[in-house]
Amino acid sequence: MEAAQEDGLSTELLLVTANVGSLFEDPERLLQLWLHEFLAKVSHLQPRFLALHLQEVGGKTYEKSMEYVQEFIKCLCDDPEMGAYTCMHIFMDEDFKSAEHFTALGSLYFVHQDVASLKLWNFLTHSWEESLSDIKDKHIYSGNIETIATKEKSKFPQHFFPECKWSRKGFMRTRWEINGTVIDLVNIHLFHDASNLAACENFPSVYCKTRRRALVHTIERFHLDEQNGTVPFFLFGDFNFRCDTEGVVKELTQNLTAHRVQNTKNENDKIHYRNSTGNNVLTVGKKEFSHADHQLKFKEDWLKKFDRELEPLKDVLVEYPIQFIPSYPFEEDPEMPTDYMSTRCPAWCDRILMSPQVHEIIRSDEWTYGMIGEGVCMGDHKAPLTPLVVPSCRRAWRIW
Repeated sequence: MEAAQEDGLSTELLLVTANVGSLFEDPERLLQLWLHEFLAKVSHLQPRFLALHLQEVGGKTYEKSMEYVQEFIKCLCDDPEMGAYTCMHIFMDEDFKSAEHFTALGSLYFVHQDVASLKLWNFLTHSWEESLSDIKDKHIYSGNIETIATKEKSKFPQHFFPECKWSRKGFMRTRWEINGTVIDLVNIHLFHDASNLAACENFPSVYCKTRRRALVHTIERFHLDEQNGTVPFFLFGDFNFRCDTEGVVKELTQNLTAHRVQNTKNENDKIHYRNSTGNNVLTVGKKEFSHADHQLKFKEDWLKKFDRELEPLKDVLVEYPIQFIPSYPFEEDPEMPTDYMSTRCPAWCDRILMSPQVHEIIRSDEWTYGMIGEGVCMGDHKAPLTPLVVPSCRRAWRIW
């Protein structure tokens, strides 16, 4: 690939990822809170290109939440803060009846009226969409979007799924040329940890290995795509990355004694780690991870050294230094916006990653990597974001 020449101009991008499943489980309390916080951040930063990647759109019961999904889109698009974004491309995978294709991913892109040059890739013709006037308009694709050629979407193969249940995990990709600079934007959702007890047996855990397999599968697919070629990409979504749970438990339980409580049905097995006076300090169960100092302990710097899932992929995926506390699992209660649930070890599940080539097309000294809604309930996930400055180019990157 040949690098482009700069013309001295630049474009401000804002990349945001958010698992919004909780919003649609409790829309009356959470939907407007989330929108208010997100729109306030957009108003403050005023990017020229805004990419919002959503996972678990519609929550667990999509058939009951469909109306709220449409309300969410309408509120977002019609808000006065979005008035200057005259071009919108929204891809909402809503065909929940299709087990083969449904991912519950939503990829939303908003382009400011000041963006002079814009192109969108067609993955069917393997070329740019020609009509700028047609691109610079409002395009909302929802329901069954399998035939929409300006996105590539794929659900992970069924044999990837660790629990043999074909759940909503996959990726969605779009390609843009923004003022002469070409990038791929990829929305991804990887597998979760089904059991804390299994996760803390060793590292990498069985769940970590499955996530890594799906992630490598996705990256290889892009690199082997001869028809569409390869360009620098941003990969952001809910990776479900977890901390090295085995290492975290060892760190937390030094000088503690383990006591296993076994249920006859083996469904509620727990391990209590107690101090010398017999008090429980840590309890680990299938869906319980509770520390005596739960709300402060996991916001301390020590936890970061156990964020290790990206280590084997450091040559193919890069990330800015994380400047926020673990993004999951927060209480889904507006009265407890900064508290973690005691169901999982808090972790940086939601990430914004990029290919190493991205460094060649962004101004590396103008970035932040933070979180939206630090003090507001955003559901069980809080949303990471990064504003970036991309130099505009006289001639675009060549796709190879």
